[in-house]
Amino acid sequence: MNETLHYWIVVASKDHVMRGVSGGFMQANHGKKTPLLRTKPNDWVIFYSPKQVLEQDEKCQSFTAIGQITDEGIYQVTLTHDFAPFRRNVQFYDCQETSILPLINDLNFIQNKKAWGYPFRVGFFEIGEKDFVLIKERMFNAEQS
Repeated sequence: MNETLHYWIVVASKDHVMRGVSGGFMQANHGKKTPLLRTKPNDWVIFYSPKQVLEQDEKCQSFTAIGQITDEGIYQVTLTHDFAPFRRNVQFYDCQETSILPLINDLNFIQNKKAWGYPFRVGFFEIGEKDFVLIKERMFNAEQS
């Protein structure tokens, strides 16, 4: 059985992405369940961080983590009395943080290069294999480029 792999972008501040990397999980769109339901085991996920820290202004504008969905399970965790996000397990890979700026003109999912940040406003979306491979190669080989 050879199911088609999908490639996803999750948008989150770098501090939140790093919490997921250290815990082996992903959240999307502030812990909503619906985006996670679109993912399947072995799908690839790339995390884009517009900012370093959620409530601060320091820009990151980089791809900060990459991994693959490891299983079928979506689960919910209670972090506070009014915040119980949904998560999915991810196998993260060692990679280099990679700026989006030199890649903008080569990424097909960014149709308007002058308003390149627009696609990231939705917080979670699918990209094509060509864009995925370009980003992945940069993240895995950043120290050599």
